[in-house]
Amino acid sequence: MSQSITLKGRYFVKLFGPGGELKDSRAGDNVVTTVGKEFLANFMRSAALAASTNTARYIAIGSDATGEAVGNTALGTELARYSAAVSYTSGGIYELVATFATGVGTGNIYEYGLLSSSAAGTLISRDTEALITKGANDSLQVTYQLTFS
Repeated sequence: MSQSITLKGRYFVKLFGPGGELKDSRAGDNVVTTVGKEFLANFMRSAALAASTNTARYIAIGSDATGEAVGNTALGTELARYSAAVSYTSGGIYELVATFATGVGTGNIYEYGLLSSSAAGTLISRDTEALITKGANDSLQVTYQLTFS
């Protein structure tokens, strides 16, 4: 009997104005990169050895509109990166939420990424979506879900 695991990632993005009003939102599927799959396999090995070297908890935003590809190893033009709040939801979903505060990551945003480190690191997944323009007084909430099925 043959079984397989499929990885599916999805980004949910919300742009809030200075008064907290929802100005824009996006949702889209991403590509789980080749190096991201390797990272996850190594993470499972690391967890089995009770190590804490793999920390897939950093969400980055960027301004490059070039489409995502499995060979990507970084965002095209990264604007900002935050350590996200991490949770597990039922259905095999690994979820992360990062909020980019006012004054951080401002400008034209097209791309989103999940990375393994606060600087450089492994790009586990990348998504490009339609333009969201984040003003200096706006905040941006990015939710990433990776589903194991």
